[in-house]
Amino acid sequence: MEKHLRTLITETRNNQSMNLDTASPMEVLKMMNDEDKKVAYAVETVLPEINKAVECAVDSFLKGGRLIYTGAGTSGRLGVLDAVECPPTFRTSPEQVRAVIAGGEGAFQRAVEGAEDSPEEGKKDLMSLNLSAADTVIGIAASGRTPYVAGALEYARKTGAHTVALSCNEGAFISGYADYKIEAVVGPEVLTGSTRLKAATAQKMILNMISTASMIRIGKVYENLMIDVHVSNNKLKERAISIIETVTGVSYEKAEKMLEKADNQVKKAIVMIKTNSDADSAQRLLERSSGNTRLAISSFEEKDVQL
Repeated sequence: MEKHLRTLITETRNNQSMNLDTASPMEVLKMMNDEDKKVAYAVETVLPEINKAVECAVDSFLKGGRLIYTGAGTSGRLGVLDAVECPPTFRTSPEQVRAVIAGGEGAFQRAVEGAEDSPEEGKKDLMSLNLSAADTVIGIAASGRTPYVAGALEYARKTGAHTVALSCNEGAFISGYADYKIEAVVGPEVLTGSTRLKAATAQKMILNMISTASMIRIGKVYENLMIDVHVSNNKLKERAISIIETVTGVSYEKAEKMLEKADNQVKKAIVMIKTNSDADSAQRLLERSSGNTRLAISSFEEKDVQL
């Protein structure tokens, strides 16, 4: 496998950066910028595969399952980054989108050498989460051949969970351990083998797409607004009030008042205003609509529910 590693496109030399060590800082920046422009096009080619991952995640959420990222090094850190942003952005439980990284939580800030080489550790880390068939596991590895990720995906598949392999090489090793594969080939890095560059950018874009599109599908967004934003600081409170104003057309003062009555839950405040109901009634409307604000409002307008 080590010999095979040298043939991966993520490990080959980039012909456009052969003089990297003698280039001026501005020339280096220009090279990097030119290469970065290629990333979005590489991601575009795998949109159908990304859509499959979204379908898996949505299916898991509707069954009460979780979306779980697993990876090592930069890939693992990107999984953690996307997972920890879901609660403040979409008011999810910290359990709904999880991430495990080779070497444990400490590996997020400091590399744990050798942690990625054990498929058993990948399996063990998922076992500690009590993985079930209702979950979706996305294994992330730029090279596509990380043993830790392969072990995690192999175990996840045996449990009946949805499995997705995300890599930046065609015909990736980990793709053989997953139900679905996403192989975003961004080409050789400016700095040979440094997959924290283009490969990592592609992975971050894809993870953002998967989590965001999945949350939209389960009703966490109204129009293009974050109606489930977690109001945990002054900035987010102001954003919440602005969202309520925008959707309902009420004044700042009324939006702030209704947000307080709704226990700082933006979607509940919106439903209260749109249906002229109290907090308890708005909550029942949302529960009957599986948390979907648009459905909650339309069901009330159609007089299909009894408050």
